[in-house]
This record gives sequence, C-alpha cells and structure tokens, in this order.
Amino acid sequence: MTKKRLILYYLAGWLCLTLYLYIDNVANKRGAQPYVWSNLVSVFMAFTFCFFAVYPFFLKRKKIPLLLAGLVIAEVLFVACRYLIEEVLYLWFLGYDNYDDSVSAIRYFNDNWWRALQPILFSFIAWALLDTFKKEREAEQLKKENIQAELLFLKTQINPHFLYNTLNYLYSLAYPVSDVLGQAIIKLSQLMRYMLHNSPDGMIGLQLEIDYLHNYIEIYKLRFEDHFFVDFSITGASEGKRIASLILIPFVENAFKHGVVDDSSRPIQIRIDVKGDELYFSSSNAINHGAKDSSSGIGLANIRRRLQLIYPETHQLLTAAEGDTYTTTLKIHLK
Repeated sequence: MTKKRLILYYLAGWLCLTLYLYIDNVANKRGAQPYVWSNLVSVFMAFTFCFFAVYPFFLKRKKIPLLLAGLVIAEVLFVACRYLIEEVLYLWFLGYDNYDDSVSAIRYFNDNWWRALQPILFSFIAWALLDTFKKEREAEQLKKENIQAELLFLKTQINPHFLYNTLNYLYSLAYPVSDVLGQAIIKLSQLMRYMLHNSPDGMIGLQLEIDYLHNYIEIYKLRFEDHFFVDFSITGASEGKRIASLILIPFVENAFKHGVVDDSSRPIQIRIDVKGDELYFSSSNAINHGAKDSSSGIGLANIRRRLQLIYPETHQLLTAAEGDTYTTTLKIHLK
C-alpha cells in the first residue's frame, strides 16, 4: 500500500466525518459556537489515532484485547482533548468554559464519551475500505504472478516425468560402477520428483520440503567432498503440515552462495523447528568476501515479496550482517 493511497483514504474518511458533523450542527442549529470547534479538534484526534494506530496494529493482527484497550484510549483521548480545550484553554483565553465547577470528572466523562463513537466508527469504515482494497489488489497481484510463474515454467521445462524416469535409468547404470555417482543421481531424481508433487495451490507437505532441502545439501556436498561443513537440524513434528513449495530453499542457496562452507570451525548452521502451527527457520554463515558463486538465484527482495503475498501478516523475516557473520531468521504461521 502506497503512502499516497493511505493518505487519500484518511482524507476521504475525515471529509465524510466533517460533512456529517456539519449537517448535524445545522440540523441542531448550533451554528459556529466555540464548543463546535473544540468538538471538531477532539474528533480529529480520536479519528487519527484509530485510523493510524488502533486498527492497523491491533484489529488487522487480531489482537482483540489490545484492540479494546486502544478503543478505550481513543475514548479517553477524545474526552481529555475536549476538556483541555473547553475547560482550560477557553477559560484562560476567553474567560468562560462549557461546564460549571460543580460538574465532576466522572459526570464530564459520562456526558462526552458517546461523542467519541462518531470518529471511532468513521475511522473504522475508512480503514476497512482501505484494507479491503489492499487485499483485493494483493490477491490480484498474486494471481498475476502465479500465472506468470506458471507460464515461465511451462516455457522452460522439459518433460519432468521424462527426466525423472531417465535419471532412474541412469542410476541403474551408474550404481554398479560408482556408488557415489549412483547416490548423486538418485538424489537428483528425488529433487525432480519433488517438482512433480507441487499442487495447484502451490502448497506442499512440510516433510517433502524438508526432504528437498536435505537432498539439495547432500548434492551440494559432492562438490567439496570432505571439505564441506553444514550443521542441518530439524526439531518438532512436521506430519500433516503444509507449506508453500520452495519457500525455504532460497535461504539455503544464499548461505552456500555467499557463505564459507569449507571451514570446520565455523560450519553453516541451518535450523528448522516446528511448534504447533508455527515454523521457525534460521541460518547462519560466515561471509565469504572472496569470489562469489556466479549461478543465478532468487534475490532477497523477491523472497520478501513472495512471503508477503502468500503469508501476509503471518510471517516474520529478519536478516542481519554482524561482523563477518550473516544470519537469517524466519517465522511462518503454517496454513
């Protein structure tokens, strides 16, 4: 969502609310009393607070207790702002206030809290319309990107079933000659088999994704023989869990491409931990300042975009380079 569109919806909501207050003042013949202006300022404060803070941070993330607390704060903000203007500033500068001295704070709050419902409601409508538009745009964008990815895949692929069957045949020929070569071919065929399991919605069993990572690491290890040091560990139960296919492999690829894989004192650390419906992935590697792998890969910006489209508001991705160490941590709420 662009800042321009955010401001546009904010101003549209504020304009509608102002128009409503104007019609209400005309209908009740309030005219341009100074208390009308104090109400307008208070309404502005509550509207802005709800639109930019309460709804996007609490309602969108389904933090109901914090949402209720935020609405209460909006009520207090409205009443406090109104009191400051009418009972303090007006008294100082104009010589009069709205209530007499006998009115207690509780009675003042009871007499004004319901007025805050107007900006709270109007800000919700404006924010809800903006959020709905954003979701529709993201759904449409995801649809377009999936179509483009599918077309690219269809354009570049060689019949995967043919390759899979051919690799199995090559394995039968290579195994009697070289066990290492035979194992490499069978693992490559397992990577190809993973591609055949990809479902129409782009989701796949978590265990298949983990097996894919394991096979990828084993094949990569062949390039370095005994000079390859990677600590890959999995904890938690992956059975019955589903994840977007090939969502984790870019982080492993980047760790190998930009990291140091032949230092036994600092092996690349790759962790996967499954806790309920939460998946925690982390990788850590020493940064290789020498020559880089020239093979193509998926950029971090593209990874972030894919995560945002598939797991909006249900993932957290953090990357950091501290000294000569690069770390990646990813948390996903599995669908």
